[in-house]
Amino acid sequence: MIYSVDVRIEAPVRDTEVTDRVRDAVSNIFPAVELESEPGRLVGESHELERFSEKLHEQTILDTARREFAKRQDDEGFSFSLKKQAAFKGVVNFSVGSPDELGDIEVHVRVRDPSVEELIDHIAPPTKDGKPIDPADRD
Repeated sequence: MIYSVDVRIEAPVRDTEVTDRVRDAVSNIFPAVELESEPGRLVGESHELERFSEKLHEQTILDTARREFAKRQDDEGFSFSLKKQAAFKGVVNFSVGSPDELGDIEVHVRVRDPSVEELIDHIAPPTKDGKPIDPADRD
C-alpha cells in the first residue's frame, strides 16, 4: 500500500532529562523522524509509519492501537500519546489517563492518501482472536 501522511511528533524535554535520550526514545519508534530542538521540547516530522506498525504487530497490540487512534480521530487524521520511558526501550506503550511526569510523546498523523480508516487498517489491521484479519476476508 502506498500512503501519504505527515506525522508531527513532539516530546517535552524536562530539565532533569538528557536531550539525546529523549531523541533516542522518539527515534526508536519513528526512525525516519528528523527532530529539531526547541526550548523545552523536541519537534519533528516524518512521512512514514512502517517501524511503528511493525512494533504494534510484534507486541500484538493492534486492538489497543485501534482504540487509541479512534479516541482522537477526525476526517484529517488521528493523534495519540506514547510513554517516553517505554519508547526509550523500543516499546510502544500508549499513554492513557494523566500524562507521565516527564511528559508524553505526542504524535499527530495527518492523512492525505488514502482515507484515515484505510491508513489505520494498514498500520493496525482489525483482528480476530488476536491475529490480523486478511483484507480479503473483511466485510
